[in-house]
Amino acid sequence: MKNKMNKWTLLLAGTGILTFPSVSSAEEATSPVMTSLSSTMLSGYVDTSAQWNLGSGNAGLPAYSFGQGKADGFNLNAVKLSIENLPSEGDWIASYKVDLLFGPDARSLSTSSSGFDESDFAIKQAFMALHAPFGNGLELKFGVWDTIIGYESFDSPANPHHTRSYGYTIEPTTHTGLLATYKFSDALSVSAGVANTFGPDINSRAFPEKAESYKTWMASVALTAPKNLGFLAGSSLYAGIINGFNPSTPDGSSGGFVAGDQTSYYIGTTMNTPIRALKLGAAYDYLGIDDQPLRGSTYANAVAVYGSLALSEKLTLLARGEYASSGSAILLGADDVVAVTATLQYDLWRNVLSRIEFRWDHATDGSEPYGGTDTAGGKDDSLILLANIAYRF
Repeated sequence: MKNKMNKWTLLLAGTGILTFPSVSSAEEATSPVMTSLSSTMLSGYVDTSAQWNLGSGNAGLPAYSFGQGKADGFNLNAVKLSIENLPSEGDWIASYKVDLLFGPDARSLSTSSSGFDESDFAIKQAFMALHAPFGNGLELKFGVWDTIIGYESFDSPANPHHTRSYGYTIEPTTHTGLLATYKFSDALSVSAGVANTFGPDINSRAFPEKAESYKTWMASVALTAPKNLGFLAGSSLYAGIINGFNPSTPDGSSGGFVAGDQTSYYIGTTMNTPIRALKLGAAYDYLGIDDQPLRGSTYANAVAVYGSLALSEKLTLLARGEYASSGSAILLGADDVVAVTATLQYDLWRNVLSRIEFRWDHATDGSEPYGGTDTAGGKDDSLILLANIAYRF
């Protein structure tokens, strides 16, 4: 008789975590535990890089997220393990997903029961996904989930470039709360949510600075071009807003500023072109910060354009141009910055993302924040050459 048990179940049984009388009896009557395991899917990645900051004096580095401490050497960036179950059939469907992070990049999301706790382990997401059969279907996420805005994500292998944009740098990362999404049609979907705070601290609260009932609110809309629009079919336009209180922002996520009221606006698009191998994108981010106890009010905004050209089945050229400005140099490292990133991606090995990337950052405000010593910068230009290899499973 053919063995119906999956390898994951057999592995648990072999280690003693699962026990059952015999293979034959398990085949005759599958237990609820085994049924649950059979619908569980594991995925993730191991993300590494080797980086060279051209020139001497690399104490002052560009202030984009996850760029600190990686100059002139080899780096383990992050290991991600995702555990989720596949949705069952029926009108009322429930599932879950857990994203666990390990490594230096996990520090921006690390929390403990007492608040932010910088460590090499973090829970990136942990939520229940509930489907309610109202109209086309209402999807609810309850727990910890990724922010609803942004062109790029925490996951480097999912982004067009390894280094993050300044737009990503000023965005929130994760929230603890409830998010509802409704798909009106293939062309239109909306999301609305409420969370404890603006920041990534799991189970954080806005009080005592705010009233106990104070929460963070957010909404977004996504438009997708229908098939009858020719080459534009599948192109997307996305806009979102988040307003709330951030009790603290850890270093490496959004510039290290202190508690305050925050509002984020985002609009982004990805567009197909008449040239099938060419895709274009653009994004705009605005962050307004009010009532910081030490710094008062400030802001930051960033605009970026993206391009992707498939040169062959395995070879892709990607480019990103950025301009960012802020009312406080602590947010972006300078008041005004331009940056250009070029990446050559070659898919040589199965499941492996391999790319070479060159990045140029230039402070246009007259400051010299890059290079220099531990106490002072010395250059208005930063040149970075890196190799990024990530295994996705």
